[in-house]
Amino acid sequence: MSIHDIPKVYSPSEAEQKWYAFWEDQGFFHSEPDDREPYAIVIPPPNVTGVLHMGHMLNNTIQDVIIRRARMMGKNACWVPGTDHASIATEAKVVGRLREKGIRKSDIGRDEFMKHAWEWTNEYGGTILNQLRKLGASCDWQRTRFTLEDDLYDAVIECFIHFYDKGLIYRGLRMVNWDPEAMTALSDEEVIHKEVNSKLYHVSYRIKDSDEHVTIATTRPETILADTGVCVNPDDDRYKHLIGKTAVIPLVEREVPVIADEYVEMEFGTGCLKVTPAHDPNDYDLGQKHGLATIDMFNDNGTVNGETGFYEGEDRFKARKLIIAELDERGVLVKTEQIKNKVGYSERTNAVIEPKLSLQWFLKMEQPARPALEHVMDDTIRFFPEKFRNSYRNWMENVHDWCISRQLWWGHRIPAWYYGKGEDDYVIAKTEAEALEKAKRKSGSDAVTLKQDEDVLDTWFSSWLWPISVFDGFKNPDGKEINYYYPTKDLVTAPEIMFFWVARMIMAGYEFRGEKPFSNVYYHGIVRDKQRRKMSKSLGNSPDPIDLISQFGADGTRVGMLFSAPAGNDLLFDEALCEQGRNFSNKIWNAFRFLSMNMEEGETYAPALEPDADFLPDRWMLSRLNRTITEMD
Repeated sequence: MSIHDIPKVYSPSEAEQKWYAFWEDQGFFHSEPDDREPYAIVIPPPNVTGVLHMGHMLNNTIQDVIIRRARMMGKNACWVPGTDHASIATEAKVVGRLREKGIRKSDIGRDEFMKHAWEWTNEYGGTILNQLRKLGASCDWQRTRFTLEDDLYDAVIECFIHFYDKGLIYRGLRMVNWDPEAMTALSDEEVIHKEVNSKLYHVSYRIKDSDEHVTIATTRPETILADTGVCVNPDDDRYKHLIGKTAVIPLVEREVPVIADEYVEMEFGTGCLKVTPAHDPNDYDLGQKHGLATIDMFNDNGTVNGETGFYEGEDRFKARKLIIAELDERGVLVKTEQIKNKVGYSERTNAVIEPKLSLQWFLKMEQPARPALEHVMDDTIRFFPEKFRNSYRNWMENVHDWCISRQLWWGHRIPAWYYGKGEDDYVIAKTEAEALEKAKRKSGSDAVTLKQDEDVLDTWFSSWLWPISVFDGFKNPDGKEINYYYPTKDLVTAPEIMFFWVARMIMAGYEFRGEKPFSNVYYHGIVRDKQRRKMSKSLGNSPDPIDLISQFGADGTRVGMLFSAPAGNDLLFDEALCEQGRNFSNKIWNAFRFLSMNMEEGETYAPALEPDADFLPDRWMLSRLNRTITEMD
């Protein structure tokens, strides 16, 4: 072979496409159980509607490094890919597409809507997986799973029934985080609290049968319409004489009791609190404790209902402006001041969260959390970097019941079947036929009509089973696959889903397998720009990974990403690092060209360059190579 036959400049796109297709066609990434040491990792399943972004690129590059190294060490390496059905995100996409056609979700019914949702999924669902191939991810594509496929669907329903039969799943009217845009409940972990510039409104409340007034400060004056009490601290000398008297709510002129509770901080604000049990979790607790009425003034879409007689049909934020103007006009708006406070936003739609009383399904978390906490604290499962153990422990020691129901159609439908109007007139069953038999026995009647719960389960209620369900651990709990690959070895993920996903997978692992789901969790940082801003499409500071791959090659791009990725810390991404990565690839190409100069015509390797143990320079080179390998290991 002549050096003149080899291009001087490496062409990554040509080489990468050729060899990746060859590797996949030859099944080099596929794994089957055998007598080797298993080394399995599961991909954090991206949303089925998603496209590759910089976070995905970092996450999957690290996983690819880990899995390729395991293969080189002779282990039976299995990297399981797949996608998440992403209830809220996917349903929003489908609703948007239908809206463009002039179709409303409510007009076509559940079955027809699901057809459209599956069409969307089949059309766009493979996009991100194909992009991962372009990135060079050496996943076992023959094992690709989807959280809504039949076997994984059945696993989720079995999981629900398991916890219900243990008495850990219950249905109740409780204060939840409500997303008025998606019109569904969210768990605490799906709420992002942002510090924003707000206004604090000081409003005067009249005390009945006296000349006295109390001033109450609120950031949400629209909820004054649903106030059912005024609360003060029992030790506050300013207000002791008012306890037991009656206050009059401005505008609605509703008479409410003045109650006393140590919950009120005397030094905070005016020391006097308006109580709106239907629209604040702490107020709800106060209302329950003191027997206050509950007035829900909002529709599911965040507009005002007719309960109070004011601003019916208006959006909550427009209602805020209207009530401020009316309070001012009536002379009861004492003052307004600018403040900074934290406001909850939906992690999915970015809508401002509305605390709302809602009948939902909940999972009691205290019992499943115990082994999950214990086995991270004793290093059965290790976190890298270790600093994340503290935040994990804090969350697990203060874990709340998980609101697992969502007011959506795309997802795993809750296996509850109703046969009457009573609070307890329902049964839990895997199939309608089984539900019918249970309902007949429970009701004592053969004339039973069933209606299945309309809601679906939180997306995370399926993904927390991922390390088990991808190996059919529910369908075949004693099967060869689950017993060979489980527990998996390492998990690579972002710390922001530690509670959404990591903690819950550990709970599910001990609940259903009596064993950890993985041995190590590597938390990588957030990809930021040189100004330390999180990369996002909205800021316009995030390059398209596919464009980077086209420019620098997949290997060059990934090397550049790793150059800037300190363990557990955010990384400042610079395209110049990808250029370094491309140059590194070119150095390897030039080394190949140099070796080729020493090859005879027709030879596929250079015998003269094979190491000779009796030749001192070769021994030196081998020692350097082995030392490097040892250090890397």
